[in-house]
Amino acid sequence: MKKYTLLLYMVTAGLLCSCSQQSKYFQPEKINELRAPAYPLVTIDPYTSAWSFTDQLNEDNVRHWTGKPFPLVGALRVDGKSYRFMGVEETPMKSVLPTAGAEKWAASYTEKEPAGKWNQPDFNDAAWEKGLAAFGTPGMPNLSTEWNSKDIWVRRTFDLSQDYADETVILDYSHDDIFELYINGIEVVKTDYSWKNNVLKELPTNVKATLKPGKNVIAAHCHNRVGGGFVDFGLFVKDKVKDVFDTPAFQKSVNVLPTQTYYTFECGPVQLDLIFTSPLLQDDLQLMSTPVNYISYQVKTLDGKAHDVQIYMDATPLWAMNLPGQEMDLSVYLGGPDKITYAKVGTVEQPVLQKKGDDVRIDWGYFYLASDVKPERAISMGEYHKIKKLFADRGSVSLMGVPNSEISGTEPVVAYSEDLGKVSSSADGFLMIGYDDLYSIQYFKDNRMGYWKQNGKVDMIQALAKAGKDYNKVMERCRAFDVGLMNDAENAGGQKYAALCALAYRQAIAAHKLVNDKDGNLLFLSKENFSNGSIGTVDITYPSAPLFLIYNPDLLKGMMNPIFYYSESGQWNKPFAAHDVGTYPVANGQTYGGDMPVEETGNMLILTTAIAQREGNAEYAKKHWDVLTTWANYLLKEGLDPENQLCTDDFAGHFAHNANLSIKAIMGIAGYGKLAGMLGDQVTADKYMAAAKDMAIKWVVMADDGDHYRLTFDQPGTWSQKYNLVWDKLLGLNIFPDEVVDREIAYYLTRQNTYGLPLDSRKTYTKSDWIIWSACLAKDRNTFDRLVSPVYKYAGETTTRMPLSDWHETTDGNSVGFRARSVVGGYFMKMLENKMNKNK
Repeated sequence: MKKYTLLLYMVTAGLLCSCSQQSKYFQPEKINELRAPAYPLVTIDPYTSAWSFTDQLNEDNVRHWTGKPFPLVGALRVDGKSYRFMGVEETPMKSVLPTAGAEKWAASYTEKEPAGKWNQPDFNDAAWEKGLAAFGTPGMPNLSTEWNSKDIWVRRTFDLSQDYADETVILDYSHDDIFELYINGIEVVKTDYSWKNNVLKELPTNVKATLKPGKNVIAAHCHNRVGGGFVDFGLFVKDKVKDVFDTPAFQKSVNVLPTQTYYTFECGPVQLDLIFTSPLLQDDLQLMSTPVNYISYQVKTLDGKAHDVQIYMDATPLWAMNLPGQEMDLSVYLGGPDKITYAKVGTVEQPVLQKKGDDVRIDWGYFYLASDVKPERAISMGEYHKIKKLFADRGSVSLMGVPNSEISGTEPVVAYSEDLGKVSSSADGFLMIGYDDLYSIQYFKDNRMGYWKQNGKVDMIQALAKAGKDYNKVMERCRAFDVGLMNDAENAGGQKYAALCALAYRQAIAAHKLVNDKDGNLLFLSKENFSNGSIGTVDITYPSAPLFLIYNPDLLKGMMNPIFYYSESGQWNKPFAAHDVGTYPVANGQTYGGDMPVEETGNMLILTTAIAQREGNAEYAKKHWDVLTTWANYLLKEGLDPENQLCTDDFAGHFAHNANLSIKAIMGIAGYGKLAGMLGDQVTADKYMAAAKDMAIKWVVMADDGDHYRLTFDQPGTWSQKYNLVWDKLLGLNIFPDEVVDREIAYYLTRQNTYGLPLDSRKTYTKSDWIIWSACLAKDRNTFDRLVSPVYKYAGETTTRMPLSDWHETTDGNSVGFRARSVVGGYFMKMLENKMNKNK
């Protein structure tokens, strides 16, 4: 049962004001012709992140980066006819049997293979154990009953009060690994070796026919081959309703720039321009971290005539849920001294910082839909379809004078409307989407608020009010920033390169959360999206660093501070750097199953050197000199010919004698020498620089394979991208002879496939961030373009529609894995090179 609370506050005429807007915002100064794999819409942090996975904004649901629905629906009403420009109307689902995210349902289970027909309704499971869902290994979501053997059999017995033969019934199931499920004895699911969460499957007629009043049984068996194990399932029914906004608007264009995504639609005789703005400006950390985005709109007549126009947008409580079915609290606040009106949505449970992991969405804190106060604007809530119909019929979501019967229901939305009146030329407006997560990160047992809160001095209502007041100023700043970034990117690497940077910008930043520790130190913590959910991963920091080195090195320090603290506090006592500091959003220490000794240690040393180079001093290094010295000495001992271990490309597995990893170690040692020199210790500087040069000489001999250099020192006939060499160039270390780079680049041009240069000789897949780093080794623009153009082609043609995947097949352009990761900040390496060259 969900709870809805409607708070109505009357607003005096003196508060009926809004910020003036200018139509120039809706005409982008730069055009990005790249068809994106997914289009960024609302990008705040790893939880509040909404994208369009399709070319047309009204072709599918707006989705969270994980692919789960984050519904936003928009319609423009022109002379009484409604045109849907955003999202699709999803038929709401009512819970028949909730999954464990909403209710810890009871079942009988056994880990010993049962005798007899365990999957049949009349099977006697009295001897089985009793437990609550979900069933799984430690760390799985909504876990109640631990299951640590290879197999588990689960029987969920339930009573129904009605017949479901004529309903649309959906099975929602999650499993890890091999899974079979039966409803009243009929097989419904049988998988091979796979693991998936919240798969939705419509039940066939013969299965629905068995769902009768009285006793029913769902029986399931899961075999865990390796790693984690998990079982959860439930049933839902779709409502029988007809779409209200069944006329789609015609989308004319979409244009992705670094902080804004522009759409243009035709809605009959009216044009609608739409802008999604994420003010992620790195020179203003208060603004960048404030969890508020804008949706701006402008309508213009196309036929020179006046038209009666109203606009509508709504969002469902899924924005504040991890899984459908959680009990929700909704309220609406209609104006007051802060001059804003807003709807607020959150779970009743509010399990602050209690869920961690990868494919997990936030279910604590509150989602906001807000605008400044104006008579023509309304924010309200109501049943999913009824409030849409209210707008379609009346042109407003105002509930004044509307019978309760017209707004009651089981599936709610919060909705916004504005009556733009008789539009004879143009009219415009904006609304705000925000999310207050209350506490953002647990950092070594201390729960930390978002940076924007200033340790509790700023609340969400103040943030929304300021965002509304500053709208024009922020839009101007975002517009100027986008133009500047695109110009710089085009100057550095051309238009295709600039298009990729535009697509990567918001993705890279929104995969982090900005907080302070209790001593005021900046923490900019990444989430390793669609990988393992680690927080503060060093080999995620490393590839994403170029973006932050360009625009604000303090943010890169904020990414590195947790790793320095982990070692300096004595909680990590190994002579090399840790891999991570936990699983997002809990940063209490490394949770990754293995170490990456040379990888992470080299990364920390290289990036500390890069910060010093950008800032013109080594004060940050000086602060952490003892641990940097320990790490440099580790690389001196272990770095030239690394033992069997993982590198950042850990999906390729452990292997020894990694030539590219050896380069990283050499760069780290040379970087330490450079830092020592900047701190005035020339003796130490000379020692480590000489050691690095000596290692490089040995490397050339060990890796030589004729017209290129090997993947591993002991395997002739192999090759790999030597992307770590880019730092020799950028940091002015001059450790390796030019011949190494020249030979590698020439060889890379012979190994390219349609969608890029493979990572190495073992597979045809690649990492697009590393391709761009490797391309930066080229000495001329033409060669750079030849290596980067296939990445542009991949982004524009991949059929794997999701926020940009950095790991894809070079033969067909499909994603192999990963999505929405911050590592695409590495695309900015060419811009960083230009910036460093200008500052030399």
